[in-house]
Amino acid sequence: MSVLEVKNIKKSFGKTEVLKNIGFSLEKGEVLSIIGSSGSGKTTLLRCINFLDFADGGTITVNGKTVFDGDSNKKLTESEIRENRLHFGLVFQSFNLFPQYSVIKNVMLAPLLLKRGSEEEIRKKSEDLINRVGLKDKINNYPCELSGGQQQRVAIARALALEPDILCFDEPTSALDPELTGEVLKVIKDLKTGGSTMIVVTHEMEFAKNVSDKVLFMSDGVIEEYGTPEEVFDNPISEKTKSFLNKSLESF
Repeated sequence: MSVLEVKNIKKSFGKTEVLKNIGFSLEKGEVLSIIGSSGSGKTTLLRCINFLDFADGGTITVNGKTVFDGDSNKKLTESEIRENRLHFGLVFQSFNLFPQYSVIKNVMLAPLLLKRGSEEEIRKKSEDLINRVGLKDKINNYPCELSGGQQQRVAIARALALEPDILCFDEPTSALDPELTGEVLKVIKDLKTGGSTMIVVTHEMEFAKNVSDKVLFMSDGVIEEYGTPEEVFDNPISEKTKSFLNKSLESF
């Protein structure tokens, strides 16, 4: 059984169709990279999966349970939306850390609010996560005292703190200088080794090719190409995919 099944997701803003019958599935421990030009619908898809936006149609199923059915007339309650969001951890491109809290408090905050254990248990788990992303020596620092790459690693630890079924990244390196990009990508690679199931919206083609189990190329709101990295990067079928990859590789 798939961890995640997305079927026929549609989304429009006014008369503009942004997502047109998007569908894919993920097995436990798999990494899916979503690539495509700006405006292709990548971030909107991620937001719909995470219940930050709501699709106009289609279904989302996690571990066999349908958490979203856009084709029914039943509206989700606020408590159902909050519960469904817990299946997903989302790492934003702009970090979104709380500046008034230290690293350890940023990571502990959500588990404390949701009463996921005693404060002592949550602190121990948070310390382990901070160590896992290589920031043990920054545990009491504040976001303003960290580099962009360090802030993004804190954001990853925070997303892991609630033990989501699927960890989602929205262009996690786009706000970083090139020299800081590598440290964040290394953490994501290490998470794959640890068995995390992930969706990564990225413009890092080498990362997508080397780390992903599946690659999805979007263009104008549709899936133009979907397959293994070897299929998409080495033997693309779509002319749009070929053109996108040629332009992307030229930038290296």
